[in-house]
Amino acid sequence: MSLSGLIKHLALVEESWFQSVFAGGELGEPWASAPFDEDDDWEFNSASADRISDLIAMYEAACEKSRQIVAGADSLDQLSAKDTRHGKVSLRWILLHMIEETARHAGHADLIRERIDGTTGI
Repeated sequence: MSLSGLIKHLALVEESWFQSVFAGGELGEPWASAPFDEDDDWEFNSASADRISDLIAMYEAACEKSRQIVAGADSLDQLSAKDTRHGKVSLRWILLHMIEETARHAGHADLIRERIDGTTGI
């Protein structure tokens, strides 16, 4: 696990949940051609080859697209265009899931930081 891998993963889940699942679009690059069938954790494992500034820009762009999709939705109760393992889910469900997902990975980033600087707590 690395900070760059976490950022790349968060860019993927932003695009996946909002652009693909909710809005019904297809995943763009680099996801569309990523070898996920060979490596389920490709975004984590390939991130070390990416520049951190590029990954941050990728994540920020995905978040901006997500904000535009949310702004264009009819309501928080609007259902996703695509099924998930939970069936169709509401925009509210996706937003809450993304808060949880982002918070979990922020915790992972904090653990990585603690290993680097040794500072814990407040």
